[in-house]
Amino acid sequence: MTTTAPRTTTQAFFDPATGTVSYVIWDHATRRAAVIDPVLDYDFRSGHTGTASADRLLAYVRAQSLQVDWILETHAHADHLSGARHVQSQAGGRIAIGEHIRTVQATFRNLYNLERDFLPDGSQFDHLFEDGESFRIGDTEATALLVPGHTPADMAYLVDGAVFVGDTLFMPDLGSARADFPGGDARQLYRSMRRLLALPPETAVYVCHDYPPATREPRWQSSVAEQRAHNIHVHDGIGEDDFVRMRTARDATLDVPTLILPSMQVNVRAGRLPPPDDNGVAYLRIPLNALPRPSRRPSPE
Repeated sequence: MTTTAPRTTTQAFFDPATGTVSYVIWDHATRRAAVIDPVLDYDFRSGHTGTASADRLLAYVRAQSLQVDWILETHAHADHLSGARHVQSQAGGRIAIGEHIRTVQATFRNLYNLERDFLPDGSQFDHLFEDGESFRIGDTEATALLVPGHTPADMAYLVDGAVFVGDTLFMPDLGSARADFPGGDARQLYRSMRRLLALPPETAVYVCHDYPPATREPRWQSSVAEQRAHNIHVHDGIGEDDFVRMRTARDATLDVPTLILPSMQVNVRAGRLPPPDDNGVAYLRIPLNALPRPSRRPSPE
């Protein structure tokens, strides 16, 4: 599905294996573009990575003769490996994320006991956004918004009457993402969602994930007005305390995401795979008995 705004076009790419939606948004006047949340394919059983998902996005970039200026991560994802480095190697662009990625890096450096020269300073990324920082996609001005709660480092990107919200909001019938990851906070998540819902009602809302029920096809675009009226977790009239009680109780029933252990050690490196051992093979580390037992129901949240 393609939607056109006055200055820009947004093209979505849905990855059914992970429920992830990646985007290309480009400026009509200059054909400069940003890529948001690209996916690196990963087969858990074989340990093989692949680029089919990101290559679909890159094919669109080439077909439209676009120049990629930015590769924007909304956060360090726990449900897919980032394809940012592959996109950069093929199309250029600066890989950017929110400055609080340093907090996430420090947490997961300890969990994985990463190599000594891995520094939790954000230097793995080309740019770290501050809250409210402005940047440009060609002639179109954009703004980075800090929206913590799902993780400490979540960002949303406001571009030309649209906001790309990452995991902070889901489609209205799915509500909100979990807030029980390290550094997550349900109160912060509520306040971040209300910050987004204070944008003009006509603002287009693009989510990073959709896990549709059997009754509908995947969707990824709504509006602030639709979210305020119909979001099952945070529609107008739901207060902070009520949301926190609901979110905390719900999170207590959820298992860890299937790909959290492989994905986080790649995503805190801005999509780089771990450095290879002396035999030339790169390895992903699996910390044993470090996360909760899988005794609860699996959930994509």
